[in-house]
Formats: sequence, structure tokens, C-alpha cells
Amino acid sequence: MALVLENVTIDCADPRSLAEFWTAALDWRVTVDFEGEMLVLSAQDESGTSLSLQRVEEPKQGKNRVHVDLTADDRGAEVARLVGLGATVRSEHEVPGIAWTVLADPEGNEFCIAIHG
Repeated sequence: MALVLENVTIDCADPRSLAEFWTAALDWRVTVDFEGEMLVLSAQDESGTSLSLQRVEEPKQGKNRVHVDLTADDRGAEVARLVGLGATVRSEHEVPGIAWTVLADPEGNEFCIAIHG
């Protein structure tokens, strides 16, 4: 039996509010809404891995142990666009073959925008 990554879940205080950021960031849509307790976001054609936003009571503390990595042809333009949507830049990194920016969504969950080359 082969495992398939179907979904990544982000814990948050307000799934519907955070969905506004992630649907705009990824040009995805909410495909399932479990009464605001968990929302599932998917690509417009519903293909590939989905992203869920799950309500939790406790606030985020420290760095995420798991985070989302995204790639872009123009990292700078995407970082600027995401900051305009409410993300904040946390740090910049570069090693031979890859450069990335660590950002945080409006609830402080880290994610990265990378460019290879």
C-alpha cells in the first residue's frame, strides 16, 4: 500500500478569517466548511494536496514544527503580494542552489517562498 499526502492542516484561532488570506494567496477556494471549526481549501480544479484550517483554543507558541513550502518564478514579487495580503516577513536565507523567504500568515504560522537556481 502506498501512502499519498492528501492534506496539510494548520491550527488557528479563526479558520474562516485565515481562509481569506490563504485562498487569496494560493488562488484556491474553500471546498468544505465544517461549521467554521475546520475549512478545507483546494485548488480551483480540486486537484492535488489540500490545505485545512482547524480551530484550536490554544494560541500558537514558538516556531512551527511543520510548515508549507511554496515556490515562485519571481520570489520578490510573490513576497510583496503576500505581505500586501497580510503576511509578515520573518527572515531571508540562501544556500547554493536555493534561496527562500520565511513569512508568517496573519495568525503567525510560518511558511516559505523559495526559488531554485
